[in-house]
Amino acid sequence: MQFEVWAPQAGRVTLQCDDVTRVLERDPERAGWWRGEAEAREGSRYGFALDDGPVLPDPRSRRQPDGPDGLSAVVDHERFAWRAQWRGRPLPGAVLYELHVGTYTPDGTLDAAAERLGHLAELGVTHVQLMPLCPFPGTHGWGYEGVSLWAVHEPYGGPEALKRFVDRAHGLGLGVVLDVVHNHFGPSGNYLPVFGPYLTDTHHTPWGAAVNLDAPGSDEVRAFLIGSALAWLRDYRMDGLRLDAVHALVDTRACHFLEELSTAVDALAAEVDRPLFLVAESDLNDPRLITSRAEGGIGLHAQWNDDFHHALHTTLTGESQGYYADFARSPLGGLAKTLTGGYFHDGSYSSFRERHHGRPLDRTRVAGHRLLGYGQTHDQVGNRAQGDRLSALLSPGLLACAATLILTAPFTPMLFMGEEWAAGTPWQFFTDHTDPELADAVRRGRRREFAAHGWKEEDVPDPQDPATRNRSCLDWSEPEREPHARVLAWYRQLLALRHAQPDLTDPDLADTKVAHDEERRWIAFRRGDVLVAVNLASEPAALPLGVPHARVLAAWEPVDEPGADGVVRLPGESAVVLAQD
Repeated sequence: MQFEVWAPQAGRVTLQCDDVTRVLERDPERAGWWRGEAEAREGSRYGFALDDGPVLPDPRSRRQPDGPDGLSAVVDHERFAWRAQWRGRPLPGAVLYELHVGTYTPDGTLDAAAERLGHLAELGVTHVQLMPLCPFPGTHGWGYEGVSLWAVHEPYGGPEALKRFVDRAHGLGLGVVLDVVHNHFGPSGNYLPVFGPYLTDTHHTPWGAAVNLDAPGSDEVRAFLIGSALAWLRDYRMDGLRLDAVHALVDTRACHFLEELSTAVDALAAEVDRPLFLVAESDLNDPRLITSRAEGGIGLHAQWNDDFHHALHTTLTGESQGYYADFARSPLGGLAKTLTGGYFHDGSYSSFRERHHGRPLDRTRVAGHRLLGYGQTHDQVGNRAQGDRLSALLSPGLLACAATLILTAPFTPMLFMGEEWAAGTPWQFFTDHTDPELADAVRRGRRREFAAHGWKEEDVPDPQDPATRNRSCLDWSEPEREPHARVLAWYRQLLALRHAQPDLTDPDLADTKVAHDEERRWIAFRRGDVLVAVNLASEPAALPLGVPHARVLAAWEPVDEPGADGVVRLPGESAVVLAQD
């Protein structure tokens, strides 16, 4: 078997494979690369030693059976017998469901999560979006401190379990999207800087030195990241990738890393003859990110739209701290602006940032499905002091209103696991760092962060306490009892409606027309022949839709069809979806 590694500063590189040591030779055709052959089989343990130093795991390791600090293991991807005949599911018309493997079930494994995929197929979502799976120290964590960007966290089940999960999902008609982290590497178990200039001091990020995308040696670093991304899509048959915090990818080269990545993914999609897509998390509000390369853009296929989330959250809860302050002045007005224009900050002043932010999105050129709309995510729940969901803050009626706005908006909807039944379990920040100093630093930093917002130290859950993770596991008995069962039925009804009504997946952002009343707390919008009306006030409201004799398609509470005056009368904290005859 051929082994190779990039180690440009090394004077000598040896391979240890199954207790046999081989001296590698320089590759005459690739500067900085070393190569050599050794006998190996599926599961063979191996690692590299630079200049007679310790044996380290392969930067491109496909498996880390003993965690990030252990030796790598050989994986033969051709051995797996795929069962599902899968042609893919494109992003237009999709509904994503964000899932954390470690808390989706108490077992916290990919196989246990796969057993619950039938629930998602019945719910009506189209794609499961898995939070990061790369190895990290310990057993339980969010996954954003991963290393070994080509491998699968062993406590989740490793590579074979991920393939079983994807195969099961595809068999049920569900696509699978994976969250990948390119903007930083985990602080523990990360040996990449020993091998080469994977990091650079030229730029700095919230995590320290930046990933090297534009300094000397960056050609190989970019190839490393792109190769990892393509491996998930090719070897594990993923349907898309979610790219974490792309605004932290500092790159001054003429061809941005993200453009190079999107080009490579589009080429792979053509090669495998199925749709593949990239969804960015971005704080930039820059439409060039999701504009095609042919039109001078970066060419990513979609991005998370935090502006829609912030406007919706502020409207529902009245919270105004931090970045919610920008939306609190006129919450329903902000919601209306995002429903019609995509971004709230489109060059406007942001009080939170103390500067102007964003640029306008051309609704005639950017399709609505390129923005993901959501009411909850792992960030927006887990980064609250106690990880409280909207279900801890709102009545079932207001939760139904939120679901209506998310699932009928002109965006690609995304749900956070358990949201569909108003899960009563929190989703808190938890870690399992094996380094005591790092564990203590994370604990103290978390408590210090929320102390600045008035929280008592004892009220902030300890990330390292196993009970914090355990509290965050979904309770699968909840959907069988009220009020969870009613909320779940409403999500299912709305999702069925979204798939049945073409106007609800129409990509034309400019076709959305919105009316609202800030004081009386109602909002209504029209998408083609479909009308949506939401009353967030506790008192009944009469909404002048201007459309007589519209037919009720779905209603949280019983609602009469509007009469000749075009007015629909909604009970408090309720929503209705209608179709114009």
